[in-house]
Amino acid sequence: MANKAGEDYSLTRVPQSARRLFYEVLILRIGSLACVSQVMLGAALGYGLTFWQAFWATMLGSVILQVVSWGLGAAACREGMSISLLSRWSGFGKLGSALIGGAIAISLMGWFGVQNGFFADGMYKATNVLTPGTWSLITGIAVTIITVYGYRFLSITANISTPLFLFALGWATYNLLSGQDISLLINATEPAGPLMTMPAAITMVAGGFIISAVTTPDISRFMHKPKDVFWMTLIGTFCGELFVNMIAVLMALALRTSQVFDLMMALTGLLGASIVIFSTIKMNDINLYSSSLGFSTLLNAIFNKRFDRRYLTWIIGIFGTVASMLGILDNFISFLIYLGISIPPVAGIMVVDYYLLKRDRKELDITREQGILPTRCEAYNPVTLVAWCCAVVVGWGTSALGPFGADIGVPALNSLLVGAVAYWVGMRLLAAFRGEKGTHFRQVSHLD
Repeated sequence: MANKAGEDYSLTRVPQSARRLFYEVLILRIGSLACVSQVMLGAALGYGLTFWQAFWATMLGSVILQVVSWGLGAAACREGMSISLLSRWSGFGKLGSALIGGAIAISLMGWFGVQNGFFADGMYKATNVLTPGTWSLITGIAVTIITVYGYRFLSITANISTPLFLFALGWATYNLLSGQDISLLINATEPAGPLMTMPAAITMVAGGFIISAVTTPDISRFMHKPKDVFWMTLIGTFCGELFVNMIAVLMALALRTSQVFDLMMALTGLLGASIVIFSTIKMNDINLYSSSLGFSTLLNAIFNKRFDRRYLTWIIGIFGTVASMLGILDNFISFLIYLGISIPPVAGIMVVDYYLLKRDRKELDITREQGILPTRCEAYNPVTLVAWCCAVVVGWGTSALGPFGADIGVPALNSLLVGAVAYWVGMRLLAAFRGEKGTHFRQVSHLD
């Protein structure tokens, strides 16, 4: 489906001949959400909240994810572009797209380390041979090799591991329902562990998978119609997010622990726990894949040349593997909260520019019919950079990490809305000052 093995249109539009079946992309989406990280998140919520508190935190966080996923995913399907490439004509320009590509790539490299650390730790507990560090090296290199071969291999691994994961989760749920009075768990008035605040919980839900939401274009660009993207994101978000989260919440409430391996061992034994551990492969494939696309755009913007995505995948895989060997898993919850603050403004700015301001839509429409990219884009957009910085500051300032030491509202949503509103206001004021209907900044060739 690409020009050569491992090359997946990182710097070009995806042609209609390379678009995939709805089911193929849907299973990838479900696989990216129905995964061990979701169980980890649900277990953390179940340990710090009651069932109904966790339910509403998940619902509200999922709504944020759904809006972001569909808005960006539909635009990418229409244009056939990855998130970092689309951003060049959606408010960020060439420099901004490089910053997005770098931010997403680094974040996903961190996720790769988190997932790989869990995979390795589970393998060590399951086998009691070697060391967690050695397993991190083995599993990290194995996933990197799979990802080098591109989208086709992502689909293959998702088709194998997603059903296995759902089987293991169903098995655990059956055993949980057989041995517990579920009504007592659902109606419990106290969490299993120290109390977590609702804003922090919502930010964890949104932050935990905001990267998946923002990188939806990396897989939705292979879909045929924006309507397909809506159903793909809706089914994936609510089936993967809500269902898996709430099962993990019940597990944590019943067994009074947030340790995923211990939960699965208690409910399914070594086989079920091993399946869940193995399922990290499909998620880490996608982390590494989108990270390589982000770095491809970043390096293209800096050096004005194309870099083979396969070599970038090797480099990122090695760095991510080293990060997991150094224990990035230990900072998992803080990592989610930081992501939940810094990444949402990107989506808000892009949605405003593409759907409301439509500054580059005419050029995109013309070149889309020709199957090519616009020849020029903005070098950078200062309004975007200011809006993004303001949004991150507000998100940080209204979070427990900020100067007040407590959440004010929902920090993830705060940063998303501030980014979108600040960008819209800034661009409208600048256009009025210049006396223009749609203002642009200095244009450069997008490839040199």
